[in-house]
This record gives sequence, C-alpha cells and structure tokens, in this order.
Amino acid sequence: MQMRPLGRTGLSIAPLVFGGNVFGWTADKATSFDLLDRFVDAGFNAIDTADVYSRWAPGHSGGESESVIGEWMKARNARDKVVVITKVGSDMGSGRRDLSKAYIVKAVEESLRRLQTDVIDLYLSHWPDPETPHAETLSAYDDLLKAGKVRSVGCSNLDAAQLRSALDVAKAEGLPRYEVLQPELNLYDRSSFDGPLSELTTTEGLGVITYFSLAKGFLSGKYRSAADLGKSPRGGGIGGYLEPRGFAILDALDTVSARHGARPAEVALAWIMARPDVTAPIASATTVEQLNSLMKAAGLALDADDMALLEKASAPA
Repeated sequence: MQMRPLGRTGLSIAPLVFGGNVFGWTADKATSFDLLDRFVDAGFNAIDTADVYSRWAPGHSGGESESVIGEWMKARNARDKVVVITKVGSDMGSGRRDLSKAYIVKAVEESLRRLQTDVIDLYLSHWPDPETPHAETLSAYDDLLKAGKVRSVGCSNLDAAQLRSALDVAKAEGLPRYEVLQPELNLYDRSSFDGPLSELTTTEGLGVITYFSLAKGFLSGKYRSAADLGKSPRGGGIGGYLEPRGFAILDALDTVSARHGARPAEVALAWIMARPDVTAPIASATTVEQLNSLMKAAGLALDADDMALLEKASAPA
C-alpha cells in the first residue's frame, strides 16, 4: 500500500480513510468489527470519527462510534496499526458548537476514555465556534500536544478566510497551527473547496481529507430517481442531487466505470485520490462487500481522458 504524508503532521496514511460515522449506528458492533478487520487487513490504516457520532440516532447520546473503535482496538490489540482521527466541538447537548479551552480539555478526556487509548493521532475542530477566539482553542491544543494526549491537530468546515485567520493567529502567538483540513468535497459538491481554500491548503502544506466524498451515497449510482431514495437511511438527503448536473455526473461515472470494469463509487473516489490537493477521501461502508468495492479505488488509475470527462461533467455551474 502506497502511504501518503498527511501534511506536516508526521503521520502517513493510505489513500482511503474509513468514515466511522456508521459504527454503532447503521453498522452494529459485530459488523463494525468485521469492517475494521477487513480494512486493516487490506493495508489501510486511517479511521475518522467524532465525539458526536451518532448523537442524531434515536436513543443515542454521542460517543457510540468512538466506543466501538475503542473496543475493536482493544480486542484486536490494534492500536499501533491505525491512525485515529476524531473531532471535538459539535453540539453534544449544550445547544452550541464549543471550542472553548475548558470544553476541549474535558471533551478530550471523554474521547480518550471511549477510544481506550492514551493518545489521539489527529484531533480536529469539528466546526467553527464564533464565540471562541482562535488563540484560546489553539492554546488548548498546545496543552494537549505538550501533554502527549494528541499527536497533531486540524480543523473541519472552515472556509478560506477562517483558516487563514487561524493560521495567522498560530504564527503570531507561537501556538500550534492546524495541519490538516477536513472539507466537504466530491464530484458534485466542489464549490466550497475548489478555489481559495484549495489554494491555501496547498500553499501552506496542509493535509486534506475530504468528507461526503460520495455525496452521501449519490455517487454510488444507486439513486437514479425519487423512487430510489428509500433504499437506505441516508436516501432522504439525496433528493437535491437528482437534477441535470447530477445526472450528467452519473453519466460520466458510468462511462469511466465501463472503461475500467469498475463501479461508479470506485471511480468517484479515484477522482479525489488523483487530485494533487487532496491526501485522501473519507468513505464509509456498512457491509464488507461495499468496503471491498471502495478499497478498489486505491488501485484504480484514471487517465487524462477519464479526468477530463469527469471534470467537464462536474464543473460547477
């Protein structure tokens, strides 16, 4: 497996990150263990989760995904085999997104407990918190880095201006900077990352791991009409993709898939993997069959014609 450096963190990851939002939610514990076993056995090593996963599910309070990962790592003695990425700052019941120092210091201990580890490899600010200055958040991370509780820090969902501001504060105050960005990016949803944000991460040498890499499953190709939206719990969020540009992207994926004997989801991930401004996409699966397919993307080499066809179909209006 060809590993890629994750920005300047000192961490190296395989070209696909497992999205752990499904653990303890649409994948029960036994299924989650099977998925993690298969993923690591195939040579992949990075797992993305967050303290808030899966608070949205009935009867859940958050932390379910971290707990499953922690139980799996303990059962398999696998802590040294994986890069653990988790996030802090989402609303866990307080009614706000919180990146205050007092909150982070408390939240990291809860994540460490659930993950059954003494260190988190990459700790991300999940969302911007307009009520907390960057310096306060970064000061909390400085303490965690010095205490050995996290190895590196990053952020998710910041726009170019917010990221630039955070990087400037880190430099001015002598605080650790965000070394990784986790933005939304896929063939359909490109506008928030393409342009200034991509340019900034490239200039600053940040690692980039993308979420919603398959557009909530739309790019798998299994949602072709409104009648298909009931195929999974996530179908309700896909209706907006069923419009002319979305169908053009599916047509391009079908064409490229036929050329390579691949599935649309594999091609959609391979397109992200081929981008020089991205380290790796995040994708999740709820069956080993799905996961086996997604992992094939790491060995799928798209040529110039493939990339041009996908770029043309997905170019934002």
